[in-house]
Amino acid sequence: MVRTFEPQDMERVLDIWLRASIKAHDFIEASYWQSNVVAMRELYIPASQTIVIEDKSAVQGFCSLLDNQLAALFVDPDQQGRGLGRQLLEHVKSLRTELSLGVYKENSRSIAFYQSQGFTVIKEQIDPQTGHAEYLMSYKSHL
Repeated sequence: MVRTFEPQDMERVLDIWLRASIKAHDFIEASYWQSNVVAMRELYIPASQTIVIEDKSAVQGFCSLLDNQLAALFVDPDQQGRGLGRQLLEHVKSLRTELSLGVYKENSRSIAFYQSQGFTVIKEQIDPQTGHAEYLMSYKSHL
């Protein structure tokens, strides 16, 4: 079930974010992600519109929107490949006609996922936080 984030989801969302970030971005030191947990808890999640997807047992993934920017989309690494990320993205696309996001150039799996969902690469830029190249991607609804 897809639903709006609730405060009691915070620890589970942070756990998913940290484990999935380390797995998807193995080209960046794990300590970078670990050092950003507090900022996620205190700044980024509260400032965004966050949506979770859950099954009978727990939250299994989430995404966060800042206006039309898809600032985060993460699924528990143990639950990846089940279509949960696609379901979250479909929900977000029902809320917005245009979306943008940044994805690391080295994260080929995520790039392929977003392209399969209608996103296109707009430009390449350097993430000032990590120094790694990232793509700015965009989606526009054809409705």
